[in-house]
Amino acid sequence: MSLDMFVIDGGRPLEGTVAVKGAKNAVLPMLCAALIPTEGEVVLRNVPNLADIRIMIQLMEYMGAKVEFDTEESLIRIDPTGVENKPAPYDLVRKMRASFMIMGAMLARFGNTKVSQPGGCAIGARPINWHISNFRRMGAEITESHGYVMADCAGKPKGKVLYFDRPSHTGTENVMMAATLADGTTTIINAATDPEVGDFARFLTAMGARIKGAGGPVITVEGVEGLRGADHIPIGDRLEAGTYLYGSLVTGGNVRVVGIDPDHLSVVLLKMKEMGAEVETAPGEIRVIMRGQPKAVDYTTAVYPGFPTDLQPAAMVALTVSEGMGFIRETVFENRFLHVMELIRLGAKIVINGDRSTVTGVPSLDGAEVMASDIRAGAAMVLAGLAARDRTEILRVYHIDRGYEEFEEKLGSLGASIQRVDQYSWHAV
Repeated sequence: MSLDMFVIDGGRPLEGTVAVKGAKNAVLPMLCAALIPTEGEVVLRNVPNLADIRIMIQLMEYMGAKVEFDTEESLIRIDPTGVENKPAPYDLVRKMRASFMIMGAMLARFGNTKVSQPGGCAIGARPINWHISNFRRMGAEITESHGYVMADCAGKPKGKVLYFDRPSHTGTENVMMAATLADGTTTIINAATDPEVGDFARFLTAMGARIKGAGGPVITVEGVEGLRGADHIPIGDRLEAGTYLYGSLVTGGNVRVVGIDPDHLSVVLLKMKEMGAEVETAPGEIRVIMRGQPKAVDYTTAVYPGFPTDLQPAAMVALTVSEGMGFIRETVFENRFLHVMELIRLGAKIVINGDRSTVTGVPSLDGAEVMASDIRAGAAMVLAGLAARDRTEILRVYHIDRGYEEFEEKLGSLGASIQRVDQYSWHAV
């Protein structure tokens, strides 16, 4: 595990253009689905070099896939013909919850599987019981023992009517995979409508799946005999893009992000306008200009197309330096205020009451030593450091590396004073 830290000298506005690559949350399920074809090569382009993606590649290679990741070309080539039905081990699955989606892929290809219970960021419950209950509806006998989940369809999964109590991004994608080769037609009700789900469906379709309705709340998947290889470019990462745009807002900057569909950040951009930012959009790009101090507004997180919970920490940073008082209600995860105590160390005025936080803006944050508690909270602490006076030191940046490629380099290209150092060497000086 990396013992790197970020050292930031804040108070400089971010200005310039930055590009985002393929969305992490689109690429990860695609890597799982790449285990299903029994013929042909799977190619994914414009893929960021992230810790989570490298972990998923390790899991794929353990299962028998041949994977080449050309990080300079941002290109992944996968030969899935040698995939075996091995138990997905705890040592790999514990590092990232998205790896549990290997269950849907293995059920599609082999009809049975054994997968470790997942791990990942400690931001609240993301129950796999929704996945499991739908696999049961598809005919799988589910048993759990010694930290593993075993599923056996005694042949192919069966096409059924499935549903989610609340839209689940990974749950929708997991059962979509199992449904691609199921016996009959599967209907998924209350499916996640995130852009990454629609992109995932386009990828599966390119491999030969028959899917209708993806991107809407009802998806139908007609089972086919087999899938083949495909060549696909994932959509741009809206969460990475939103992070840089909030960086512009909190530093009084002028940042243009390219490689992103503005429609995927509609609510986010509307909230930025409400805070006083100038927002310009064109096909494939967004510019945010902030003149003066932002105005406090209220936020409520929700599943897509609502305000994304993954950008709630960045929105909170914006409120800490805004004029007035704003409220944030977190409705998606019950433990996504882990960054609050770190922001308070920087001088923020925040009070938490259950799923709500009240943020009173201050003229400026002050630098201090803080830590990243998860991917998005870590990125938000970087934004806070950029907005703060003096120096901020951020520990545990390995969390940030899971979701942001070359974060310090990209921010540096926008004028930020940020460097990555070894925390022990730095503190020994």
